[in-house]
Amino acid sequence: MNIYESIRKDHDIQRDLLDKLVETSGDTTKRSQLFKELKKELTIHANAEERHFYKPLIPVDMMQDHARHGIAEHHEIDELIEQLEDTEMDSSAWLKIAKNLKDKVEHHLEDEEHSFFQLSGKVFSEKQKEELADKYNAYMEEHR
Repeated sequence: MNIYESIRKDHDIQRDLLDKLVETSGDTTKRSQLFKELKKELTIHANAEERHFYKPLIPVDMMQDHARHGIAEHHEIDELIEQLEDTEMDSSAWLKIAKNLKDKVEHHLEDEEHSFFQLSGKVFSEKQKEELADKYNAYMEEHR
């Protein structure tokens, strides 16, 4: 498995959790559980991705701005998660923020999968792609 397959697998988990989350309503156990699961998944994924995908790309001139942009989007996602934590779950504002979060995350995943992966694929060797996947997967397993 290479780094792209590993990250894409986790992106699918995030998409599924986001889809389920925005279908919930009110201050319910289901909403609370899905949010907790999504928050953990996004946090661990962002940390693993920054460490084992973005960090090795920052020294590469053609990738530096892309890597920084991806990391900046992770911070925007964190801010939306914080807004959700500070908002009553049964308010209409909560669902609005959750939908903003879904849009932001999906935009980020599309960016990565449809441009960033292709560009970085020119930088990493096949061996590096596999080594990064091993490190990324180990981090994810340890922290899940």
